[in-house]
Amino acid sequence: MPYVEAGEGELLLFVHGSLCDYRYWQPQLAGLSKQYRCVTVSLTHYWPVTDTEPDQPFSWSEHADDVAEFIDLFGAGPAHVVGHSRGGCVAFHFARRHPQYVRTLTLADPGGPLQIAGRPPATLPETVNALRAKAAQLIETGEVEAGLQLFVDSVSRPGFWAMSTPGFRRMATDNAHTLARQFRDPLPAYVPEQAAEVRCPVLLIDGEKSPDMFRRTATALQTWLPDARRETVRGASHGMNLAHPAAFNRYVDEFIRSVDV
Repeated sequence: MPYVEAGEGELLLFVHGSLCDYRYWQPQLAGLSKQYRCVTVSLTHYWPVTDTEPDQPFSWSEHADDVAEFIDLFGAGPAHVVGHSRGGCVAFHFARRHPQYVRTLTLADPGGPLQIAGRPPATLPETVNALRAKAAQLIETGEVEAGLQLFVDSVSRPGFWAMSTPGFRRMATDNAHTLARQFRDPLPAYVPEQAAEVRCPVLLIDGEKSPDMFRRTATALQTWLPDARRETVRGASHGMNLAHPAAFNRYVDEFIRSVDV
């Protein structure tokens, strides 16, 4: 996986979510590299390597194992791992499968449905699936910006795309080709049994204005995870690390320092 790094110290690895790549974490690279060896990766299929082999699967499960392989090959020991949105789900399953490679886990608005005991198997609402299908169709028929606006506003808040920086819009456009593949690879539901397999300390971060589906997941995981704490970035929605990077970085730093004491 392509990556960029800055700083020295304990390894702090960042895993991006939908439509993003290693550029997404620039405010964290700038702010936290004074204390840590910060590494931001681009998962397979994402910019800058977009010409992957046609038979190479686009898979959250493969991505989770790729993170473990990356840390192993990087050779800097177990990492403090931060994942956002879809990348939060990837990081969650990486941590439960490969505990030897993770020291702490931070999940920011982790993506994926939530399985509640006694209820039917969790799936995304049909309205959400219909919206995502429309977004993918727009992109595949050449109306890329319209499709991106529809999807991004749905996972953050209406008007977010229009208010986004040119850099964010350029990054999302560079990764627009991944959206239809992502929808064909739905994220698994969170269940208490798998949460119990995550043995490292966990920090859950949500945005005060994040969509309810992300906040509900954070609330459930806070209950299920054996060693979890939670912070909320005030005034922020789904992209809380971009909207209020100082607060986000402070929460991550304070969490890691508290564990290392």
